[in-house]
Amino acid sequence: MNDATDASSVSDFDIDRSTAEAWALFGTRLAEVLSVMDESAELTIGAVASEQVTEPPFVQFRCLPAGRLRAETPGNAELGAHFQLTADQLAALERGGWTPPSPDGPSATRFETEGEQEAPQVLADKAIFALHEVFGVPHPAFLAPDHLAEILTPPAVAELPAQPPPSFTEEELVAVQPRDRQHLDALVRAQLGRLLGHPPVQDADGDYGIRVGSTMVFVRTTPDAREVLVFASLVHDVDGRSRAMEVLSDLNTDARFVRFILIRDRVYASLSVYGQPFVPAHLSQALQLVTVTSDAIDNELAAKLRGRTTFADEGPGADDHT
Repeated sequence: MNDATDASSVSDFDIDRSTAEAWALFGTRLAEVLSVMDESAELTIGAVASEQVTEPPFVQFRCLPAGRLRAETPGNAELGAHFQLTADQLAALERGGWTPPSPDGPSATRFETEGEQEAPQVLADKAIFALHEVFGVPHPAFLAPDHLAEILTPPAVAELPAQPPPSFTEEELVAVQPRDRQHLDALVRAQLGRLLGHPPVQDADGDYGIRVGSTMVFVRTTPDAREVLVFASLVHDVDGRSRAMEVLSDLNTDARFVRFILIRDRVYASLSVYGQPFVPAHLSQALQLVTVTSDAIDNELAAKLRGRTTFADEGPGADDHT
């Protein structure tokens, strides 16, 4: 690197800070994965083995009943010659919260520690301490590639059914400036009636409700008549707010238009449409997107968050007007 310009471009690079940040980011992502593991599922992260270096260190996670997590990492009985732990390293593992192997414990050859899916970062930090500080894995990039892929690849939103390009009547493309909320309500009611083929059902709060598969989609105008909200309650009785927030964060990262929010113990999908001016075609598209998204992922999301959908499954009377 003889070019002074090239040299200056890396002159402020701090490898120690970069490494610390890489482990911190890896730990955050690992915690997210741990928080959504299914019961009895296992996950292993560890160093790369080779012909010269066999039986490398690893941390293995197992999801126990009731949202408990157990992590195990090998003692000298399982480690290859290159990774044998010194007395200081063994003591460091214990100081880091790892219980040593015991014939009377969960494992006679492995250190172990337990935690909760509600607080996955604690276990993730212990794993990183063991791998980085004790076993000496210098950077997450030195972990086995298949293990890295499992941790670093964000979970994708469930694939949605392919939808044909929307087509609208001339009337649906006309923008109307509502005089007030009552006027906007009338415009929304008229468009929903065109879509459903009958007047929409309205509750005491003024929300229009439509059943779609195993969920309900609602349409509501705001008091200032500036917005039309299309939303669906996807999951009820969520077990664990912090875990749910992490799952929804991943969904919101990948989702387009629809946002996923947690209110108390319920998960909602929501999309906002301008009310001024009101364009019927915009409401049609918003309704279609929320209904397709909700019906596509609510069962999977309920299972992941240990909650329940609005309805057990599709049954008689389920609307399908999207």
